[in-house]
Amino acid sequence: MLGEPRSDQDRATTRLYLITPPAFDPDKFAPDLEAALSGGDVACLQLLKDVPDDVVRRATAILQPITQAHDVAFIMNDRPDLAAELGCDGVHVGEEDMPYAEARRLVGPDGIVGVTCGNSRDRAIAAAEAGADYVAFGAFFPSPTKGGAKHRATLDTLRDWSETTVVPCCAIGGITQENCGPLVEAGADFLAVISAIWSHPAGPRAAVAQFNDVFARYDRAYRR
Repeated sequence: MLGEPRSDQDRATTRLYLITPPAFDPDKFAPDLEAALSGGDVACLQLLKDVPDDVVRRATAILQPITQAHDVAFIMNDRPDLAAELGCDGVHVGEEDMPYAEARRLVGPDGIVGVTCGNSRDRAIAAAEAGADYVAFGAFFPSPTKGGAKHRATLDTLRDWSETTVVPCCAIGGITQENCGPLVEAGADFLAVISAIWSHPAGPRAAVAQFNDVFARYDRAYRR
């Protein structure tokens, strides 16, 4: 519950929250997704929006079975109506998207609902108390896909949240294998990543494995 601090022993290992590229051919992307999910632990895949509904339906039909086969949640961005229609595991809503209450109504009590909170603890508290399954803070770094991010989040916000609440938090924005250490140390439960996976020179499988190597190093340090 909110207000219950967690110790280092209580905290879970940070996990990857993958996001699809902003524009892609789902048939060509499917092998990359398969490779990524074979590279190590992944919590979920979020399907980006801003394309016609029929394109979203086709991408979901191709990609969701792959995530299901790997026991990875399939999250729809912004569109709880499509998430419910297509049997997705949940939805993520931004600050200017549909209100949390309406998203929850559409996906039902068992669906995952995450909420973007920028750098606002107040917004995160309101979302968590309303029943959000996780809150997302960011952007933490400049991002090729979210270069115009309205907010810059701080490690203090992330650290304060992780130390005083049990509602999971996700960090987003320009995160790479090289710069993610402070976010893990600050208590991020999930790291949302796009380019560092799909544009990695060694491929998505190696990219996922490298992130999990970083997570494991920090996890071992916490549990000594």
